[in-house]
Amino acid sequence: MPEVSDIRLPLNINFSLEKARKTQIILSKMVIREDRINTPIRYVAGIDLAYTDKYSIGAAAVLSYEDLKPIEVKLAVTEVKFPYIPTLLSFREMPAAAAAIKRLETKPDVFLVDGQGLAHPYRLGFASHLGVTLNIPTIGVAKKLLCGEILKGDGLWRPIIYEGEVVGGAVYTKREAKPVYVSIGHRVSLETAIKIVLDCTKGHRIPEPLRIAHIHAKKAKRDYLSKHNSSFRFSGEGWNGHPS
Repeated sequence: MPEVSDIRLPLNINFSLEKARKTQIILSKMVIREDRINTPIRYVAGIDLAYTDKYSIGAAAVLSYEDLKPIEVKLAVTEVKFPYIPTLLSFREMPAAAAAIKRLETKPDVFLVDGQGLAHPYRLGFASHLGVTLNIPTIGVAKKLLCGEILKGDGLWRPIIYEGEVVGGAVYTKREAKPVYVSIGHRVSLETAIKIVLDCTKGHRIPEPLRIAHIHAKKAKRDYLSKHNSSFRFSGEGWNGHPS
């Protein structure tokens, strides 16, 4: 079976729905909505996950912020121990993502996370949960809108309003493509988050750090499925340098 990471997180697999909701409320109040990020930014990471029947595969891809060249990718596999519950997905995603980050040799200045941040009914999507728990600057970059309405307007982004508050922005990263939905994760303001996402766009709708992380997470999933037997082991070491 895959090698399961031993990283310890404040996540009890016996959480009840009520306890999970209370934890969300507590952590949401700890989200820092202003810039507390190292500058100038040298390294940016993308965090994405893939799932098999029993396991989650976390991928952390580090790129140079200046030219978006890949520097390092690390992977981690953890057993899925939290059920699929909408608006509580971060509890399911945290272990593998945090384990992959723990393996990085290069320290990113900011993390783009495939998921919501503040643009969440409980103000604590995956990006915020990860950022607060690990105390790292994070930005939520989601492919779908979870809550709120997008205001009409021009330019490269438009505000997302939920319950009378600007919780994120619909950011147009590619001409004639759907926007990505950007929100504060932790320790990054919305204005800075949108700028970083646009800076990390390289001809695709999805920012390059997330695109690279997604490629490696999906490849690891395919490798697992093609070797789905008791002899399969997953080192999670990933690679350093440019992808082949």
